[in-house]
Amino acid sequence: MESALEYHSALALLEWQVELGVTEAILDAPVNRYEMPEAAPRLAAPAPDASVEPPRRAAQVTVDPVAEAKKAAAGARDLSGLQTALAAFGHCELKRGARNLVFADGNPAGRVMIIGEAPGREEDRAGKPFVGQAGQLLDRMLGAIGMGRDAPLSANAVYITNVLPWRPPQNRDPRPEEIAMLRPFLERHIEIVAPEIVVLMGNISCDAVLGRRQITRLRGQWQEAFGKPVLPMFHPAYLLRQPEAKREAWADLLALRARLEAGG
Repeated sequence: MESALEYHSALALLEWQVELGVTEAILDAPVNRYEMPEAAPRLAAPAPDASVEPPRRAAQVTVDPVAEAKKAAAGARDLSGLQTALAAFGHCELKRGARNLVFADGNPAGRVMIIGEAPGREEDRAGKPFVGQAGQLLDRMLGAIGMGRDAPLSANAVYITNVLPWRPPQNRDPRPEEIAMLRPFLERHIEIVAPEIVVLMGNISCDAVLGRRQITRLRGQWQEAFGKPVLPMFHPAYLLRQPEAKREAWADLLALRARLEAGG
Protein backbone atom coordinates (compact mmCIF):
# COMPACT_ATOMS: atom_id res chain seq x y z
CA MET A 1 0.00 0.00 0.00
CA GLU A 2 1.55 3.26 -1.07
CA SER A 3 1.29 6.24 1.24
CA ALA A 4 0.82 9.51 -0.54
CA LEU A 5 3.09 12.34 0.74
CA GLU A 6 1.20 15.53 0.52
CA TYR A 7 2.79 18.88 -0.28
CA HIS A 8 2.71 20.39 3.21
CA SER A 9 4.16 17.28 4.84
CA ALA A 10 7.00 17.12 2.31
CA LEU A 11 7.77 20.82 2.85
CA ALA A 12 7.82 20.36 6.62
CA LEU A 13 10.24 17.43 6.30
CA LEU A 14 12.52 19.46 4.00
CA GLU A 15 12.60 22.40 6.41
CA TRP A 16 13.36 19.99 9.26
CA GLN A 17 16.32 18.53 7.34
CA VAL A 18 17.63 22.00 6.53
CA GLU A 19 17.53 22.88 10.21
CA LEU A 20 19.59 19.76 10.93
CA GLY A 21 22.30 20.99 8.57
CA VAL A 22 21.60 19.04 5.43
CA THR A 23 23.17 20.87 2.48
CA GLU A 24 22.76 18.45 -0.39
CA ALA A 25 20.56 15.58 -1.44
CA ILE A 26 21.69 11.97 -1.75
CA LEU A 27 23.15 11.34 -5.19
CA ASP A 28 22.43 8.38 -7.33
CA ALA A 29 26.13 7.32 -7.25
CA PRO A 30 28.35 7.20 -4.14
CA VAL A 31 31.06 9.87 -3.76
CA ASN A 32 34.62 8.90 -2.74
CA ARG A 33 35.68 11.89 -0.71
CA TYR A 34 39.24 10.52 -0.25
CA GLU A 35 39.92 10.50 -3.98
CA MET A 36 42.44 13.12 -5.16
CA PRO A 37 40.93 15.51 -7.65
CA GLU A 38 42.36 15.54 -11.11
CA ALA A 39 44.90 18.27 -11.71
CA ALA A 40 43.39 21.20 -13.46
CA PRO A 41 44.95 21.91 -16.83
CA ARG A 42 47.63 24.59 -16.62
CA LEU A 43 46.97 27.65 -18.64
CA ALA A 44 49.71 28.71 -20.97
CA ALA A 45 51.36 31.98 -19.96
CA PRO A 46 50.46 34.80 -22.29
CA ALA A 47 53.14 35.81 -24.70
CA PRO A 48 55.01 38.94 -23.57
CA ASP A 49 54.00 42.13 -25.22
CA ALA A 50 57.03 43.42 -27.10
CA SER A 51 55.73 46.96 -26.83
CA VAL A 52 55.80 46.93 -23.00
CA GLU A 53 59.26 47.23 -21.39
CA PRO A 54 59.73 44.84 -18.44
CA PRO A 55 60.39 46.51 -15.09
CA ARG A 56 64.05 47.00 -14.31
CA ARG A 57 65.60 45.89 -11.08
CA ALA A 58 67.02 48.67 -8.96
CA ALA A 59 70.81 48.67 -9.19
CA GLN A 60 72.49 47.85 -5.88
CA VAL A 61 74.50 50.86 -4.74
CA THR A 62 77.92 50.01 -3.32
CA VAL A 63 79.41 52.69 -1.09
CA ASP A 64 83.18 53.11 -1.01
CA PRO A 65 83.94 54.30 2.55
CA VAL A 66 87.44 55.50 1.58
CA ALA A 67 86.04 57.66 -1.23
CA GLU A 68 83.36 59.02 1.10
CA ALA A 69 86.03 59.81 3.70
CA LYS A 70 88.16 61.67 1.14
CA LYS A 71 85.16 63.73 0.09
CA ALA A 72 84.18 64.56 3.67
CA ALA A 73 87.74 65.40 4.72
CA ALA A 74 88.38 67.58 1.69
CA GLY A 75 85.33 69.67 2.55
CA ALA A 76 86.69 70.60 6.00
CA ARG A 77 88.20 74.08 6.03
CA ASP A 78 89.37 74.14 9.66
CA LEU A 79 89.67 71.92 12.72
CA SER A 80 86.10 72.55 13.77
CA GLY A 81 84.85 71.55 10.33
CA LEU A 82 87.04 68.45 10.35
CA GLN A 83 85.70 67.38 13.74
CA THR A 84 82.15 67.88 12.49
CA ALA A 85 82.88 65.84 9.38
CA LEU A 86 84.33 63.03 11.48
CA ALA A 87 81.32 63.02 13.79
CA ALA A 88 78.99 62.77 10.78
CA PHE A 89 80.97 59.96 9.11
CA GLY A 90 78.78 56.87 9.43
CA HIS A 91 80.76 54.18 7.62
CA CYS A 92 82.98 53.10 10.53
CA GLU A 93 81.42 50.53 12.85
CA LEU A 94 83.68 51.63 15.72
CA LYS A 95 81.55 54.73 16.08
CA ARG A 96 78.56 52.67 17.25
CA GLY A 97 80.41 51.10 20.16
CA ALA A 98 82.32 54.15 21.39
CA ARG A 99 81.18 56.64 23.99
CA ASN A 100 82.89 59.69 22.57
CA LEU A 101 84.68 60.96 19.53
CA VAL A 102 88.31 61.47 20.58
CA PHE A 103 89.48 64.24 18.27
CA ALA A 104 92.59 65.98 19.64
CA ASP A 105 94.22 67.79 22.55
CA GLY A 106 96.95 70.35 23.03
CA ASN A 107 97.85 73.48 21.09
CA PRO A 108 97.26 73.34 17.31
CA ALA A 109 99.80 76.16 16.98
CA GLY A 110 102.50 73.93 18.48
CA ARG A 111 105.52 72.98 16.43
CA VAL A 112 105.08 69.22 16.99
CA MET A 113 102.09 67.04 16.15
CA ILE A 114 101.99 63.67 17.91
CA ILE A 115 99.92 60.88 16.35
CA GLY A 116 98.97 57.91 18.48
CA GLU A 117 97.08 54.78 17.56
CA ALA A 118 93.53 54.69 18.98
CA PRO A 119 91.71 55.71 22.15
CA GLY A 120 91.65 53.39 25.14
CA ARG A 121 89.05 53.14 27.87
CA GLU A 122 90.08 56.31 29.70
CA GLU A 123 90.34 58.29 26.46
CA ASP A 124 86.92 57.07 25.37
CA ARG A 125 85.43 58.29 28.63
CA ALA A 126 87.18 61.67 28.63
CA GLY A 127 86.94 62.36 24.89
CA LYS A 128 90.67 63.30 24.80
CA PRO A 129 93.72 61.38 23.60
CA PHE A 130 96.45 60.11 25.94
CA VAL A 131 94.83 60.66 29.33
CA GLY A 132 95.40 57.20 30.84
CA GLN A 133 98.64 55.79 32.21
CA ALA A 134 100.28 55.93 28.80
CA GLY A 135 99.24 59.56 28.44
CA GLN A 136 100.65 60.45 31.84
CA LEU A 137 103.95 58.87 30.86
CA LEU A 138 103.90 60.81 27.58
CA ASP A 139 103.42 64.07 29.48
CA ARG A 140 106.44 63.27 31.68
CA MET A 141 108.52 62.39 28.60
CA LEU A 142 107.66 65.67 26.90
CA GLY A 143 108.21 67.62 30.11
CA ALA A 144 111.74 66.20 30.29
CA ILE A 145 112.63 68.16 27.13
CA GLY A 146 110.67 71.27 28.10
CA MET A 147 107.57 70.55 26.02
CA GLY A 148 103.96 69.64 26.68
CA ARG A 149 100.38 69.89 25.54
CA ASP A 150 99.77 72.65 28.12
CA ALA A 151 102.99 74.58 27.49
CA PRO A 152 102.31 78.35 27.70
CA LEU A 153 104.42 79.12 24.62
CA SER A 154 103.51 77.64 21.25
CA ALA A 155 107.21 77.05 20.58
CA ASN A 156 107.16 74.40 23.32
CA ALA A 157 103.61 73.21 22.81
CA VAL A 158 102.51 69.96 21.16
CA TYR A 159 99.29 68.92 19.49
CA ILE A 160 98.09 65.33 19.99
CA THR A 161 95.66 63.16 18.02
CA ASN A 162 95.17 59.52 17.00
CA VAL A 163 94.81 57.54 13.79
CA LEU A 164 91.38 56.36 14.93
CA PRO A 165 89.01 58.73 16.75
CA TRP A 166 86.91 55.90 18.23
CA ARG A 167 87.94 53.16 20.63
CA PRO A 168 88.12 49.65 19.15
CA PRO A 169 86.29 47.06 21.27
CA GLN A 170 88.44 45.51 23.98
CA ASN A 171 91.31 47.78 22.83
CA ARG A 172 92.05 45.47 19.90
CA ASP A 173 94.37 46.62 17.12
CA PRO A 174 92.68 48.66 14.39
CA ARG A 175 91.89 46.65 11.26
CA PRO A 176 93.40 47.57 7.86
CA GLU A 177 90.03 48.66 6.47
CA GLU A 178 89.46 50.93 9.49
CA ILE A 179 92.86 52.56 9.04
CA ALA A 180 92.24 53.00 5.32
CA MET A 181 88.85 54.69 5.69
CA LEU A 182 90.03 57.08 8.42
CA ARG A 183 93.40 57.93 6.87
CA PRO A 184 91.94 60.76 4.70
CA PHE A 185 90.78 62.52 7.88
CA LEU A 186 94.25 62.13 9.41
CA GLU A 187 95.91 63.50 6.28
CA ARG A 188 93.59 66.50 6.27
CA HIS A 189 94.25 66.95 9.99
CA ILE A 190 97.98 67.27 9.32
CA GLU A 191 97.34 69.68 6.45
CA ILE A 192 95.22 71.99 8.62
CA VAL A 193 97.53 71.98 11.65
CA ALA A 194 100.68 72.25 9.48
CA PRO A 195 103.21 71.26 12.17
CA GLU A 196 106.96 71.49 11.71
CA ILE A 197 107.49 67.90 12.84
CA VAL A 198 105.22 64.85 13.12
CA VAL A 199 105.92 62.21 15.77
CA LEU A 200 104.43 58.76 15.18
CA MET A 201 103.78 56.77 18.35
CA GLY A 202 103.70 53.02 17.71
CA ASN A 203 103.11 50.61 14.87
CA ILE A 204 99.58 51.66 13.93
CA SER A 205 100.48 55.31 13.34
CA CYS A 206 103.53 54.25 11.32
CA ASP A 207 101.30 52.01 9.23
CA ALA A 208 98.76 54.78 8.63
CA VAL A 209 101.30 57.47 7.71
CA LEU A 210 104.29 55.56 6.32
CA GLY A 211 102.62 52.34 5.20
CA ARG A 212 105.13 50.36 7.28
CA ARG A 213 105.29 48.70 10.68
CA GLN A 214 108.14 47.17 12.72
CA ILE A 215 108.54 50.08 15.12
CA THR A 216 111.65 48.51 16.65
CA ARG A 217 113.42 49.12 13.34
CA LEU A 218 111.73 52.41 12.45
CA ARG A 219 112.11 54.23 15.76
CA GLY A 220 114.67 57.00 15.84
CA GLN A 221 115.03 57.03 12.04
CA TRP A 222 113.81 60.24 10.47
CA GLN A 223 111.29 59.76 7.66
CA GLU A 224 109.18 62.07 5.52
CA ALA A 225 105.43 62.03 4.86
CA PHE A 226 102.94 64.64 3.68
CA GLY A 227 105.89 66.97 3.13
CA LYS A 228 106.83 66.87 6.83
CA PRO A 229 109.78 65.36 8.72
CA VAL A 230 108.48 62.37 10.65
CA LEU A 231 110.02 60.69 13.71
CA PRO A 232 108.73 57.22 14.71
CA MET A 233 108.90 56.47 18.44
CA PHE A 234 107.84 53.75 20.83
CA HIS A 235 104.29 54.13 22.09
CA PRO A 236 104.20 55.01 25.83
CA ALA A 237 102.02 51.95 26.43
CA TYR A 238 104.88 49.81 25.09
CA LEU A 239 107.30 51.56 27.43
CA LEU A 240 105.05 50.70 30.37
CA ARG A 241 105.34 47.04 29.41
CA GLN A 242 109.01 47.20 28.42
CA PRO A 243 110.73 49.73 30.75
CA GLU A 244 114.16 48.79 29.36
CA ALA A 245 113.15 50.50 26.09
CA LYS A 246 113.01 53.90 27.80
CA ARG A 247 116.69 54.45 26.96
CA GLU A 248 115.87 54.41 23.23
CA ALA A 249 112.82 56.62 23.86
CA TRP A 250 115.03 59.17 25.66
CA ALA A 251 117.44 59.20 22.72
CA ASP A 252 114.52 59.87 20.38
CA LEU A 253 113.30 62.74 22.55
CA LEU A 254 116.74 64.31 22.46
CA ALA A 255 116.80 63.93 18.67
CA LEU A 256 113.42 65.66 18.50
CA ARG A 257 114.63 68.54 20.69
CA ALA A 258 117.80 68.91 18.60
CA ARG A 259 115.79 69.00 15.37
CA LEU A 260 113.54 71.72 16.74
CA GLU A 261 116.50 73.79 17.90
CA ALA A 262 117.99 73.45 14.45
CA GLY A 263 114.83 74.89 12.95
CA GLY A 264 112.83 71.77 12.15
